[in-house]
Amino acid sequence: MSAFFQDPPTLENTYQENRWLKMYLSHKLPKQMFAEVDLDLNQLGKKCAKEYLELARTAEREKPVHIPYTPWGERRDEIRLSHAWHELQDISAREGMVAIAYERKFSEYSRLYQFAKLYLFHPSSAFFTCPLAMADGAAKVLETYGESDSHKAAFRHLTSRDPKQFWTSGQWMTERTGGSDVSGTSTEARSEGNKIRLYGTKWFSSATTSAMALALAKLPASKSLTLFMVETYSKPGILNHIQVNRLKDKLGTWALPTAELTLQGTVAEQVGPRDQGVKTVASMLNITRLYNSICSVGQSTRGFDLLRNYSSKRKVFGHALSDQVLHYTTFAEEELKNLAGFLLTFELVHLLGKEECKTLKPNEADILRLMTPVCKLFTARSAIQSASEVIEGFGGAGYIEDSGIPVQLRDSQVFPIWEGATNVLSLDMLRAAQKTDALATLKADIESRLKNAHEFVGPLEIWATLSSEVQLASSRSFAFYLARLYSYSLLMSWLEKETEPNQIRLRPWAEHFAKRYLGSWQPTQEEETRRLHEMWTSPKV
Repeated sequence: MSAFFQDPPTLENTYQENRWLKMYLSHKLPKQMFAEVDLDLNQLGKKCAKEYLELARTAEREKPVHIPYTPWGERRDEIRLSHAWHELQDISAREGMVAIAYERKFSEYSRLYQFAKLYLFHPSSAFFTCPLAMADGAAKVLETYGESDSHKAAFRHLTSRDPKQFWTSGQWMTERTGGSDVSGTSTEARSEGNKIRLYGTKWFSSATTSAMALALAKLPASKSLTLFMVETYSKPGILNHIQVNRLKDKLGTWALPTAELTLQGTVAEQVGPRDQGVKTVASMLNITRLYNSICSVGQSTRGFDLLRNYSSKRKVFGHALSDQVLHYTTFAEEELKNLAGFLLTFELVHLLGKEECKTLKPNEADILRLMTPVCKLFTARSAIQSASEVIEGFGGAGYIEDSGIPVQLRDSQVFPIWEGATNVLSLDMLRAAQKTDALATLKADIESRLKNAHEFVGPLEIWATLSSEVQLASSRSFAFYLARLYSYSLLMSWLEKETEPNQIRLRPWAEHFAKRYLGSWQPTQEEETRRLHEMWTSPKV
């Protein structure tokens, strides 16, 4: 009897094998632009299935190493990285992963092109998309607030396609006192001679080896924070008065160096107005949150693509796994979340592109503000749920590290944490809903897309009648309903404008979305919040 060996899942071209992207872009982009973009994405899809993916796997195996001292006892603080990580940075520059957005060759559609590339690249990047997000966000801040020659030089580095010139950026905001609440920041900015120097500890510093970082600190006699730009190295290999205390030992994102840093007189330069650092850095939030969303959706898509390929090869009880009713019903419904996140993310990315090209209408600005935190929280939670299901779909093989499947779950867990946890983002959505007319604007937009909108927008009308306490208690569940409702309206709008062959492909998804996934929403009642508080805080029995 011959031995049996299961054929593993394979990828050939992640663009051509993608269920939605090519069809969506052909619908969304001008015809001539799509023809050009299509060629580039086809080449990227081949590389993401093969050479870029192999580099990512190497970078994950060869984790960053902190070398605090030289053999002779001198403080060194070198962070040694895999050659693959360096190659992924060079690839990012050549592919224009940041540059595309700022070249604006395709005006308001440039962001869609950029994010289509990020969508394909992320699952084959070993999370190099994190320093890319920070670089893009820093470029946005410097484009908006940069005034000095060094600001302008840094912007050129961040948006370069030349690997020798390209910089990524870190983001040094988090301290021991908290993450999303930066009001407790204790880092001090002191004027010493003709320089500003920073003193303090940064508890999470993402992309630690980047050439620069943005950091929040307090100037003397200030109660509020100011934003500063830091060049990480004072000269090649010599840190800018920075001590690396340790690298974080993380659940996932193994190739990405994240460290605890002590700033010991780190030379810095102010960016934006004094005492308005939080407002200044907020200009990058739409960008970094949408990076989080596109990476979440891209990661989930990769998991589904691998499982779909595998389930066509795997036989169970005499039939292919893909033909087993519980299997395909489970994962077709699971993939609806991914489709919803895909549509939400790309719609908001287009609005971001319009904002940057000054073609954004006031009602679109309201939607961008309201729905960006909603999109991020929705796609992040969906990514974890989908990754867990995908691992289970592979059975025991999905639990074995060298199968390449567990990374789907390990890395997905960071999405709800990076750039604001789910509850924090729910509160951000709540502020936008309470302080602006964004919810009414969204309702009008949905009604313009859906013929039977009255069946679904009732919760938006109910929301306006609730007390502030009930709105607060209900904000998380309401945000998830908004995500499902708005993505459904986007799907129906897309369906109506597609050609007949593509309508045939999309229609079953739209029908099932309305029937099984859209759902309903009811607010959390005050008596329920009191009962839950008693349950959570009661002493053990």
